[in-house]
Amino acid sequence: MKRKAQHGAALLVAMLTLALVASLASAALWLQWRQVEIEIAERGRAQTQWLLTGAFDWTRLILAEDARSAQNIDHLGEPWALPVQESKLSTFLSQDQQWREGDPEVFLSGQISDAQSRLNLTGLVADGQASPSATAAWVRLFEQLDLPMGELELLLRLWPQAFAAAQTPGSAVARSVGAGAAATRGDAPLLPQRLDQLAWFGLSANTLERLRPYATVLPKTTPVNLNTAPAPVLEAVIPGLDASGARQLVARRSQRPWNTLQEAAEALGPLGRMLDHSQHAVSSQFFEIHGRIRIDDLVQEELALVQREGQQVRMVWRRALPPQPRQIQLLQ
Repeated sequence: MKRKAQHGAALLVAMLTLALVASLASAALWLQWRQVEIEIAERGRAQTQWLLTGAFDWTRLILAEDARSAQNIDHLGEPWALPVQESKLSTFLSQDQQWREGDPEVFLSGQISDAQSRLNLTGLVADGQASPSATAAWVRLFEQLDLPMGELELLLRLWPQAFAAAQTPGSAVARSVGAGAAATRGDAPLLPQRLDQLAWFGLSANTLERLRPYATVLPKTTPVNLNTAPAPVLEAVIPGLDASGARQLVARRSQRPWNTLQEAAEALGPLGRMLDHSQHAVSSQFFEIHGRIRIDDLVQEELALVQREGQQVRMVWRRALPPQPRQIQLLQ
């Protein structure tokens, strides 16, 4: 009986040892698999970032070439305004480049949009004071979109405070803005750099989504480009213009864009007297670039803001966009 008990104990120890070795082996295998997957994901992310960098450089070249065309206007009929539908990256390669069989297929798509086709929040403060004309334009835009006026009141109250707080302490702007005292106390809100950050002021997600095609935040005050602005923005920035008149202007400029602000004033008739070079223009400096790269099921989207000064185009900021629900499902 004692010998049988010893055999049973030895068998139990052997089974426990085997189970322990199997657990350790499976854990090591899982850790190795996890490390490989992380490395593949990091390599894919780095590849998409480099590809998007090349795509952004290409779009900057397009904007620079547009500046060399000796036209002082920007409109939706120019090459930069044409979107690039999803296409194989191999179609963009020169003839001497070889695409080897078995390489992953890479698809590129994107679009350049005129950032000055929208209302710029930075224009709410001019010369250290709240701008009455810009305030009136935002009121008209909120009314057209049927957005809560209470959120607009928050925006109009908090933006000058945040703008004053963002200035250099003791600057003329900080002293002249009425909310300068709040800025010196340190209780002023942060100044948003992008439209999504207006949520800091209490604007709802629905309001921000509705405003996205018609509003933006740029580094400096800019006029609205009448050649590229959608009808609701035209109605907001031109006092007295109704929705029907804005749609007619959009249809008219699609046939022949305005070369000067005087031509736009003539097309407006009596309302043309309301045009001002500080608020209206027919050309732009700031553009947004939306780029998208797809490698198999890996999708990367980025948004960039560029500024064109003369023939020089520089990057202002660049950020990755969160994956869309369909992309999340594909990755899972």
